[in-house]
Amino acid sequence: MITLTDQAALALLDLIASKGSGDGLRLAVEKGGCAGLQYVMEIDSAKPTDAIIEHMGAKVFIDPDSAEKLEGSSLDYEDGLSGAGFRIRNPHATRSCGCGTSFEPAAAAEA
Repeated sequence: MITLTDQAALALLDLIASKGSGDGLRLAVEKGGCAGLQYVMEIDSAKPTDAIIEHMGAKVFIDPDSAEKLEGSSLDYEDGLSGAGFRIRNPHATRSCGCGTSFEPAAAAEA
């Protein structure tokens, strides 16, 4: 499945505490964006079919359709000159766009 860095877990716990609703971060992959597929993130609660990844008390929920596209990925949190936010490092992405939320999967690049 995916892994969370310590920084991502701490940032997620802070975000959930400030929102006051939801139990974790829903991470999904949908069609769209400038590179073909895009990441979608929102604070939510687990659904019965979700894979649940937990690290340091922080939870990430992934639906079955997105799980394959995220296999082997890592979720990090960066706070730097180019802005702060969650970053996904996906080994299946052959190309990403400048926004950082859209990617082209390896299978599409080979076609």
